[in-house]
Amino acid sequence: MRMFLLKYCLPVLMMTIILSGSGAAQTGEPQRFSIEEAVRLAVKNNHELAAARHEVGKADAQVREAWGYALPSIDLSGRYTRAIKKPVFFFPNIFDSAASKRGEVTAIEIGSDNSFDLTMTVSQVLFNSAVFTGVGTARIYSQAARQVYRSKLLETVTTVRKAFYGVLLAAEVRTMLIANLKNAEDNFRNASVLAAQGLISEYDKLRAEVGLANVRPEVIRAESNLELAINGLKLALGIPFGQPIEVEGMLEFKPVDDGVLEEAPSTVLKQNPGLIALRYQEDVNDAYTAIERSNYLPSLAAFGNYQFQAQKNDLRISAHDFVRSSVVGLSLSLSIFNGLRTGARVEQAELETRKTQESIKRTEMTLQTAVQSTLMSLKRARERVEAQGRTVELAEQGYRIASTRFRSGSGTQLEVTDAQLALTTAKTNRMQAIYDYHVASMELDQLLGRAPGYISSEYED
Repeated sequence: MRMFLLKYCLPVLMMTIILSGSGAAQTGEPQRFSIEEAVRLAVKNNHELAAARHEVGKADAQVREAWGYALPSIDLSGRYTRAIKKPVFFFPNIFDSAASKRGEVTAIEIGSDNSFDLTMTVSQVLFNSAVFTGVGTARIYSQAARQVYRSKLLETVTTVRKAFYGVLLAAEVRTMLIANLKNAEDNFRNASVLAAQGLISEYDKLRAEVGLANVRPEVIRAESNLELAINGLKLALGIPFGQPIEVEGMLEFKPVDDGVLEEAPSTVLKQNPGLIALRYQEDVNDAYTAIERSNYLPSLAAFGNYQFQAQKNDLRISAHDFVRSSVVGLSLSLSIFNGLRTGARVEQAELETRKTQESIKRTEMTLQTAVQSTLMSLKRARERVEAQGRTVELAEQGYRIASTRFRSGSGTQLEVTDAQLALTTAKTNRMQAIYDYHVASMELDQLLGRAPGYISSEYED
């Protein structure tokens, strides 16, 4: 019991203190949750998961933006100018020979006081490696964002499932200790009757009373542990701390399919979302390298514009005053020398790719180790569950025999106390083993990228 308190209840107590509401009164009807409902609510309320979902939407928008660079662009612009001082052209004074000989010139104003123009420009990229590579890069980044979101989703689901089963474990322990308290009360009443009849000693009666007194604090502690576990579940669900809740279900042993266990070492390398996201990141880095290399290549684009122009000294402008003009053409550009910047950027992109490759190798090794450790935990927990099942049966039988002997006057209170302790220990160990098995199976699901079937597609996409 002490190990259970230290390992599972102390962290929940710390989270409860952080919420600064451990003394808050709970009012209203309790809201009941099944494991499916709890997970769905946590997925809905988790802020980090919502942020990851927004990142997916941002990545999709970047894909559309990348496509925009490959599509035609159309711009429309208009301008009005008022000449404060008109520009002039200088001509030789050919009408005055004397002035012409002296080199004098005549200034002639050009243009009008008011000018208007309206221009529409169309351009289309015909060849630009960076543009077309960027479309593919944005798509890969979008897939990587989805895997990051899925990784966060699985983390959230695992956290809630652990908290939920922590409540089930605490509830099972409380129920068991309440039953122990009832047995201790019955045992004390029997001891009192037997002592009054002179069938047992006062010492046996005293031990029965001490045993009853020892069970009561354990029940109180179990109630506190259950409240702490429920508070931890509230924190995972993202609901107000003062809202009373209850959980549905039993702490039952449900073994993982052997086929899943056998395929786990290879499945984790194929389906772990974090690893998949890293592989997408490697593809993104390769694309960035290609984009930087494309700066060595020429860029070709087609363009055309259509323009309306008019000039007049007054503002009485009509459609007949505008003159139309249009041009089409091709634009070719090629960087000859840019201070070796392109080569440096290509080298940086290649180094980023190598860094990601090293991260992938390290992650693969870490995942393989984690899977092997989790499989070992599952195996040991299952062995404990099976062994403790038989132990509980023997302990129950032993307690019945000791109680019967004591009531008949042929046994001692010490035998009853020892049998009760053995039964409590066996039940606690079995419940703890079942909980540990569930926790290990949840961790395995997270490693393998397996979401429960009750997670709807709207959250997984």
